[in-house]
Formats: sequence, structure tokens, C-alpha cells
Amino acid sequence: MSVEEAVQAAMPRRRVARAAWFAATVTTIMLLLFGVPWWTLLLAGNQWPPAIVTGGTVLIAAALVTFPPLMMAGHGRRHRDWAARVADTELGVVWVLFSWALLGNLLRVVLLLAGVADPLRSRLVSVAVVAVALVLLGWGYAEAMRVPRVRRVDVRLDRLGPALDGLRVVLITDTHYGPIDRARWSAGVTEVINSLDPDVVAHTGDIADGEVAARRAQAAPLGDVRASLARVYVTGNHEYFSGAQRWVEHMATLGWEALHNRHIVVERGADRLVIAGVDDRTAGGSGVPGHHADHTAALTGTDPALPVLLLAHQPQQIGGAVAHGVDLQLSGHTHGGQIWPFHYLVRTDQPVLQGLSQHGPRTQLYTSRGTGFWGPPFRVFAPSEITLITLRQA
Repeated sequence: MSVEEAVQAAMPRRRVARAAWFAATVTTIMLLLFGVPWWTLLLAGNQWPPAIVTGGTVLIAAALVTFPPLMMAGHGRRHRDWAARVADTELGVVWVLFSWALLGNLLRVVLLLAGVADPLRSRLVSVAVVAVALVLLGWGYAEAMRVPRVRRVDVRLDRLGPALDGLRVVLITDTHYGPIDRARWSAGVTEVINSLDPDVVAHTGDIADGEVAARRAQAAPLGDVRASLARVYVTGNHEYFSGAQRWVEHMATLGWEALHNRHIVVERGADRLVIAGVDDRTAGGSGVPGHHADHTAALTGTDPALPVLLLAHQPQQIGGAVAHGVDLQLSGHTHGGQIWPFHYLVRTDQPVLQGLSQHGPRTQLYTSRGTGFWGPPFRVFAPSEITLITLRQA
């Protein structure tokens, strides 16, 4: 057998091994997510009547079994919005229950040390976990569905000219128009943006979960956004599940500059500012022709003396910004974690969770917590935002 034949023969085995590893990992995660609340609330010394244990077990088992097919139907090729709504809500509920069940078992240790015996000890834990989860889910739903508050940030740039001092940049990101119809919410966001009298409005991606044809009505209010100098947009990773090039073209029809690895220059008085944008870092592997993050292309032809404002969806793209001498990068993607304590997992992939940070001698990064939400319609300890960034001379 030749080397080439040996490699080709090994490839199917590797694919099977990867598939098996993926299936085992997902199964383990699912069993933990649903199993920890099940054990904590129903079994761990509670001594509930058999009817409660049986009913609760059937309910949790039904949720566990139906969750994968609902998620696949909702977020797979068919994009069944009703299935996505059910699966996303279920995911949010079980994540909150899982997180607080873990903390509840710490309470169990405290009660044990205090001399509280079972079944009272375990029942107190169960009641506490359910009560906290209900409060957080209700509050988190209200936070997710509301029009975001305005977060105001001043950013000083060394190379900013005096005529641009006080330039008002409104940042929105991660609107995630999706299975829940939020056309009224979108109109409310536009109303808030226009009330801020911006010079520049930037959308740093993840505009929608779904194709333009399915989310057109929710995105329509973006056409009413007003800015005195520019409205600019770049793709996020979710566009590459939902027809990225069609979203680029649609945003252009709404009057936005799609900064697909390119830049524009805005002027006020005698001073100018370069506003550049790059595709999301996942674009290169998406298979969409011509899409990949390219800082060099985005900044080709710019005057090196001018300050540069860069739009890039993910904070992790900050390395390219530093290498190309960008003054300020605007990003989203993290959602601030969205549902505590998920932010600990986000930080394993991203250098920053939210807010203003310094990277290298020149480059600053502002990471928004996001304007909308993805998936579960909850925001817990991670409020959404519409960001008003005022540029100042250093």
C-alpha cells in the first residue's frame, strides 16, 4: 500500500473517531446540565413523596430527550422558529437551574455544618434553588426583551484632530434578529440611536439568525437610523450561518456602508478619521467566496498619519489591529456572558469580556455586551447596551 493510499484509508477512521468524541462530549454535557438539577431538587436526601419524584423525573427526562431534536430543528437547515423558541428557552432554564443547583450544594454543606439534618436540609436547598432560578429567569427575560440602556464612554485618541474632538459614535452589535419577532424592539433601538444625535453609527455584526428573507421585517428599522457622517457595518460569525453576502448586500440597500475588508474616510472641519472594517475571523473557513478577515486590504491606501477606527466582530481579532497600528477597535460577540456564570467560558476564548481595554502602546479595544441576545431569551447579570462612544483628543 502506498503512503497516499494509507492516508486515504485512515481518513474515514479519523472522521468516525472525531464524530464519536463529539457525541460523547455532547452527551456528557447534556447529562450534567439536566442531571445535576434532577439530583439536587428531587433525590439528594429530600425524601419527597413518590409522586413528586416520579413527576419531576418524567418532566426532566422529557426535556432532556426532546432538547436535541428541537435544537436541530430550530437552528439546523430548516430553521423552524417555533422549535428554536422552545429549545432556546429550555436551554436558558436548564443553565440557570444547573448553575444554582451547584451553588445550592455549597449551601447544603453550610447547613450540614450548622447541624440541619435531612430531609429539611435538602428541602431547604431545593426551595432556595427553585426560588432563585424563578426570580433570575423572570428578571433575565425582562432584561433581554427591553430596549437597552445607553452606556456612555469617552475614549481618548492620540492622533485625533481637534475638529474631531467630541465625535459621537454609537455602537450596536449582536442584534440577533431571530425566532422571536422583535420588530418593535428594533424600532425602539433605532429611536434611541437617533435621540443620541450620532455622527457615526456602527454595527459590528451578528445582525441576525436567519436569512434576509426571514428577518427582513425585524431589520427594516435599521434603514431609519440617522448619522451625520456614516453608518457602517461588518459581518459577525452568525452571518456565516445565515447568508453573509446577502446580509452585506441588504445592509447596503438600507443605506449602510458594509465594510467588507475596506475603509472609508470621514471628515469634520480640517480633520479626518479612517473607519475600517474586517470580516469576522470565522469568515475564511465559511466557504463564502471572497470572505475572510484581511486587515491589510481594509487599510490599503490609508494615510498613516490619520487615526483609525476599526470594526471587527470579535475581541480576539485585536491582534491584527495592534499589528496594523489601529487606534480603536470596536467589537461585540461576547454578550458580556449573557447568562451568569457563562462569562467564565467566554473568557477562555476571548481576551476581553466587555468594556474599554488597552492593547499595545497605541491600540484600544471597546467590547460591547451586545444590543440583543442569542438563543435563550434571558440576560442575567449581563445587561444589553447601546453604546455612545465620544472620541476625545488625548
